[in-house]
Amino acid sequence: MERPTKEQIRDLPIYDGLGQDNIIVVANKIDAERAVAELKKHACVGFDTESKPCFKKGEVSDGPHLIQLATETTAYLFPTKFHENITVLEGVLSDPEIKKVGFGLKEDKKLLFRKYGITLINSEELSSKVMRYVNVKQHVGARVAVAMLFNQRLTKSAQKSNWAIYPLNEHQIKYAANDAHSALRVELEMEKQHEQL
Repeated sequence: MERPTKEQIRDLPIYDGLGQDNIIVVANKIDAERAVAELKKHACVGFDTESKPCFKKGEVSDGPHLIQLATETTAYLFPTKFHENITVLEGVLSDPEIKKVGFGLKEDKKLLFRKYGITLINSEELSSKVMRYVNVKQHVGARVAVAMLFNQRLTKSAQKSNWAIYPLNEHQIKYAANDAHSALRVELEMEKQHEQL
């Protein structure tokens, strides 16, 4: 399979992902407990974090400012300004029975541990897995993986926005949810195709 160019990806239809009705922004402890109870029913979830970008030289991120987890039908966004929710969420992040899949997890893991002392357990980095799967030599991020497996374009337009603000705008919410959701879909698609072989 050929790795698509930026131009080729630009011409693809947008990744549809989840609609606003299937995205929950978790802003209190009751919602956090509900979300965690739901996430614990799944053997594998999509995972990502967002941090406010650093623009000054030598500036160190105080992120993550948002933690995203997704099932096939729902994404849960945890703004980290609600500290008590992160304590509840640790029940999923450090659960060895739940696989967390995503792209660029090395940095996410580092920030989670540095800020909250949380160790992400049973996580899988999809970049290298997709590279082996589609047999390409160059690095594969979420955008390329979605293009190769679904012929769709994952929009990255909110990537450099301010993730420390609350409430997040609609554009950020959709972007963040679909980052985690697309990671899970990529994992499930590879498994499905593997089983069919």
